[in-house]
Amino acid sequence: MTKNLYVDIHVLQTVPASNINRDDSGAPKTALYGGVTRARVSSQSWKHAMREAFKKDSDGAEWLLSHRTKKGIQLLAAKLAEKDNTLDLDAATKKAIEVFKAAGIKVKKDENTTGALFLLSDGQIDKLADYALQNDSYDKKELKEVFSDKNSLDLALFGRMVADNPELNVDAASQVAHAISTHEIVPEFDYFTALDDEQDSAGAAMIDTLEFNSSTLYRYANVNVKELFHNLGSAELTLKGIELFIKKFVLSMPTGKQNSFANKTIPPYVMVTIRNDTPVNLVSAFEEPVRSNNGYIKKSIEKLENEYDVTQSFVEKPQTTVVLSTKESKIDNQVKDISSLLTNVAECLERMMNDENISD
Repeated sequence: MTKNLYVDIHVLQTVPASNINRDDSGAPKTALYGGVTRARVSSQSWKHAMREAFKKDSDGAEWLLSHRTKKGIQLLAAKLAEKDNTLDLDAATKKAIEVFKAAGIKVKKDENTTGALFLLSDGQIDKLADYALQNDSYDKKELKEVFSDKNSLDLALFGRMVADNPELNVDAASQVAHAISTHEIVPEFDYFTALDDEQDSAGAAMIDTLEFNSSTLYRYANVNVKELFHNLGSAELTLKGIELFIKKFVLSMPTGKQNSFANKTIPPYVMVTIRNDTPVNLVSAFEEPVRSNNGYIKKSIEKLENEYDVTQSFVEKPQTTVVLSTKESKIDNQVKDISSLLTNVAECLERMMNDENISD
């Protein structure tokens, strides 16, 4: 694949009283933008929710399973023992440590763990085990090839950074922005008490406060199709991966304090564009915050689509733009449900990728 190809996903989502992503003090994260305080949900928080969604719906598919952990050595040791029943756990662990060290990854001696979190796909663990069992000594260049093959979808999308050996890095094929509210928010506090069912005297057994807010969020992410194809090595998986990325980005939500607030909502507005020139974040639509006493979503849609029109003066017209909305939209190409949205995007991408003569 030679030409650049980018998929932009824009989401507007109303979230009621909630605290889905909190800072070190327990307060919902915020950002100062356009001179006012906005609700904020970090990209890391939403990516974690997406990774969990990939696994939940994987149905055992290897390319959707991975581990972000310091315990990669234990995972490899378990796979070695599974493949070779002559190896006990100690021997398998010793072999796994040798593999990681030969690859240039530092190992903590007393704990048999890596010094930092390391993202490994199930396919890579399996291939590492085969390599370790088929060789008496381990070559760093050969191990690099093993670590570079069989990327899982989350690894291909979100990348891997290895400070110990940058040769094992995987460039991320997607970018996920911090979600921010389209309007100013005012932090609120829930004062609550808990009663002891067995106490005889009056009064609370516990008193506390919990900070929360409610907001209409603008969420944005993009996928570099060329980079994702490079990381996955398959046009079929690339298309499937983009469909899954869009679906899980739209429907997932971080789980912070969800039992306290039951705040899981569905976005009333999604716009997906496919571009050749550059990804475009439309957050500047909300640099001047939305002001309303009658809800934010309709005005947020209007401002977002106006910004979409304005950007056409600076960038090329998208190859396609698709909107799924429960509210009025001025975009021509609208669909009725998420399945139709995904089908529309996938068919457009497949045509464009076939024009490039992509093959597995």
